[in-house]
Amino acid sequence: MAALTAWREKCIITCALTGGATFPQQSKYIPITPDQISDEAKRARDAGAAIVHVHVRNPENGFPTSDLNVWRETLEKIKQKADDLIICATTGGGPGMTADERIAVASEFAPEMCSCNTETMNFSMFPLAEKFKDDEFLYQLLLGTKDYVFKNTFADVERFMQVMYENDVKPEFECYGPNGLWNLMAMIRFGWVKLPCHMQFVLGVLGGTGNTPYELVHMYTEAQRILGLENFTWSVIGIGYPRQFHLGAVAATMGGHVRVGLEDNLYIRYRELAKSNAELVEKMRRIIEDLGRDIASPDEARKMLGLKGIDKVKF
Repeated sequence: MAALTAWREKCIITCALTGGATFPQQSKYIPITPDQISDEAKRARDAGAAIVHVHVRNPENGFPTSDLNVWRETLEKIKQKADDLIICATTGGGPGMTADERIAVASEFAPEMCSCNTETMNFSMFPLAEKFKDDEFLYQLLLGTKDYVFKNTFADVERFMQVMYENDVKPEFECYGPNGLWNLMAMIRFGWVKLPCHMQFVLGVLGGTGNTPYELVHMYTEAQRILGLENFTWSVIGIGYPRQFHLGAVAATMGGHVRVGLEDNLYIRYRELAKSNAELVEKMRRIIEDLGRDIASPDEARKMLGLKGIDKVKF
């Protein structure tokens, strides 16, 4: 019965503001500085997002950074401009970051949520390299991802869980395919993960699983079979256009939640760059509401996910 009525619950929209695997050369609208990222967070909130997923970047070159000073400025400015927003800080980081650098944000700032990737995997963007032959640095960087492994070992994740729970941070488990679900199940069995958990199906990364509705339905039914429906809440990320909106629509009808944003997709329409994260949130909100679901406010999402509250963070 719960599966049949879940679509009646309010839908949480997460907005991933900037990411660590897109580059300013791809779109001038990607926010880079703490001011730009926090302004985008406020606009996304006004458009209907309850959660913002945050990476930070070196303001000088736009490259992903783990600098805690940049983190502090960004988090504080988001909180100042949109004081009810739920902030989910990445522990995925960016290429070349160590596990220590990736998890530092959880212990230093104790946000309400942090992402936690569940599997070591190929994570590649090398097909994009041909578009940037005139930019030698970016060309070589993208080409190098053909040999890149996104490391998330059991040892890494065990430590991430310890740090998050010590700081009352809710993990958001990123599952790039069925292997991630089985890894999560193992971690629950080992006693590393508290239930109910919140997971996000990340569909369409080169090195992970596909991004059609078939994969989404498969991931959901496998999660239900492996974990039990009462033990998790879930959201979906569709990588690229139009999958961000297609999978969001399917998730909305299935009773799940949705993530959009310039981290995952740069286009509002075919070959038309989105000029802001808010544009993507507004479009997804219209789709969800047209499908008969209401949008959750930050406080409603906070209650649904069992979060500690913005007054208990360390920034």
